[in-house]
Amino acid sequence: MLPQSARFALPLTLASVLLLTSCSGTPGDSGDHKHRTSASPGRTSGDSSGSGPSTGPLGTVPPDPARLPRTRADARDLVARVIADPDSFGPGVVKRSPYESDPATWPVLGQDCVWQQQKPGHSVLATLTRSFEVPAEPGKGPLRLAAVVTVHRTREDAAWEMAESIEETMRCPTQQLAEGEFIGSMVAAALLGGEATQTNSEDALSETGQYQSSELGGPHYYAWQQAQTLQFTVAVTGKGAKGRTEREVDALVTQAQAAMLVRLESAVKKQS
Repeated sequence: MLPQSARFALPLTLASVLLLTSCSGTPGDSGDHKHRTSASPGRTSGDSSGSGPSTGPLGTVPPDPARLPRTRADARDLVARVIADPDSFGPGVVKRSPYESDPATWPVLGQDCVWQQQKPGHSVLATLTRSFEVPAEPGKGPLRLAAVVTVHRTREDAAWEMAESIEETMRCPTQQLAEGEFIGSMVAAALLGGEATQTNSEDALSETGQYQSSELGGPHYYAWQQAQTLQFTVAVTGKGAKGRTEREVDALVTQAQAAMLVRLESAVKKQS
């Protein structure tokens, strides 16, 4: 664990608490943030009718129910078409090794606030994490990035993933991503679809804080964004380093997140 002087406090916005309340009340890379446990206590996967994925708005474009994945094979195909590649971030971003996670696992935050790899639960049809970086250069350390796409069986399952994200931040003010890697001082914010400029997903959650590692030192700036629409969640993480500005990290995270949401809309919207 971090020494007492390096432990982090936890500011949490009212918007995040409201998101947790609304999602909880809904009826029926080695820890590169942020997958959830796929089943909450007292919850079963799927909607009350057992009819599978819900349909509804994707941004301003209605989805085609026939294009929503219902099998693991369909979900894996969609993930491959939606998830970010280096070009999604812009110039200067390259693949990091290992590039892709094992699709048979996803990170789960344990009761000890340490991220660990586990088998995805029943609610998850497919999930994949890709890792990237902006290589080090004189005066600047490597800026590390990750993108995640998860396909759940239902919209309810995806909404629970969003709610559990907030619960984890409240439960674990300091989190260990991997050996020698920690995040903390997390400030969370949320926007529901239609609020402010949030028009391309049903829910959007962002967190910023501090990142430090035995390799890169710190604390450095840390940013994470996740969006949910229909049965899908997409997320991007940015870990700062020496000489990297908050604006630089935020721009990369935001650009890749937007690119994945555009791809997702294109993949499932009704064809004219």
